[in-house]
Amino acid sequence: MQDDQFQNDQEMNVTEHLGELRKRLIWTFVIFVAFFIGGFVFIDEIYAFFERGLDEELTILGPFDILWVYVMLASLIAIAGTLPFFCLQVWFFVRPALTPKEQKVSLSYIPAVFLLFIGGLAFGYFLIQPLIFDFLLSLGEGKFNVSFTVDKYFKFLMRITLPFAVFFEIPIIVMFLTSMGIVSPAFLRRVRKYAYFILIIVGTMISPPDFILQLVVAFPLIVLYEVSIFLSSVVERRRRRKIDEYDENDDDDDDQDDEEDSLYSE
Repeated sequence: MQDDQFQNDQEMNVTEHLGELRKRLIWTFVIFVAFFIGGFVFIDEIYAFFERGLDEELTILGPFDILWVYVMLASLIAIAGTLPFFCLQVWFFVRPALTPKEQKVSLSYIPAVFLLFIGGLAFGYFLIQPLIFDFLLSLGEGKFNVSFTVDKYFKFLMRITLPFAVFFEIPIIVMFLTSMGIVSPAFLRRVRKYAYFILIIVGTMISPPDFILQLVVAFPLIVLYEVSIFLSSVVERRRRRKIDEYDENDDDDDDQDDEEDSLYSE
């Protein structure tokens, strides 16, 4: 009888958790749609921002190219705008399983996630993209008539900028995992050479076949990894210090209890 009651309680808990997760995902989707619609409302301004600096007008090869670009730009705005809300919904979902201290620490990461995502987009668009774009154009200077299609130009922009938006999240992810005790600075240092190898491969994938440009792209990624190790060390020291303080307070409480027990025994 007790086993049946326990099983029913477990099933209710699972059902409640799934219902809670469903509600969080629905709200996230609603916010995404709202930002997506907002992106379409201001699509002319957004398109003009990304098209600025081009000497030639972009060409379309079919009517669906226009729709594809508008959907892509509106989706980019929606992802960036929904990201902090999504992180907040994840925090609300896992909050019951966290201690008050873990709740406060994890909540403080949400603004950083959004700012780093925007910073990564800006870094890729304003710094890395012009270098690669100018280099590629210089290869055909004086040999070809240059004309860009909307589809290929914006695919090029997304291929360059989005990876940096993702990789800029590495430090905050590492800090969070370190605060949870999942990752340590020692582990990050131990796998450093493998991480460098992977980051260099990523750099070659998103940059043209030029050794200098590949190094230019890979260098910021390596710097981000080293920053992650440094921040992980800072978080680890603070975590260890708090654990030691907790142990000392626990030992003091035990000593006080022993003294009280000895007084009562006398």
